[in-house]
Amino acid sequence: MHAYDIFFEEVEPALDVKIDEFRFLGYEHVTRAQLWEYLKKKKWKTPKSTIRLFEIVEDVLGIKVGEFINYTTVEAYMDTEFSLENAEDMKELLK
Repeated sequence: MHAYDIFFEEVEPALDVKIDEFRFLGYEHVTRAQLWEYLKKKKWKTPKSTIRLFEIVEDVLGIKVGEFINYTTVEAYMDTEFSLENAEDMKELLK
């Protein structure tokens, strides 16, 4: 559990605004949970002990679409079990 998880429900409206921005730009499948995880892993690696609600909202609304998409792309690659030693993986790469 992350220190800022206590704010999640309170900032859901801000997350929804950000999701609407993503949808407007053509990214239909972004969720609140994905945005929250992004913030926890990238922006809030080291939580501040005296964070205030407006700072959390500011961080949510400040998410840049390009940075989030880059993050999710890298995460997807990291989650994929891919090996050049595997013949099937090598064939997939060469397609």
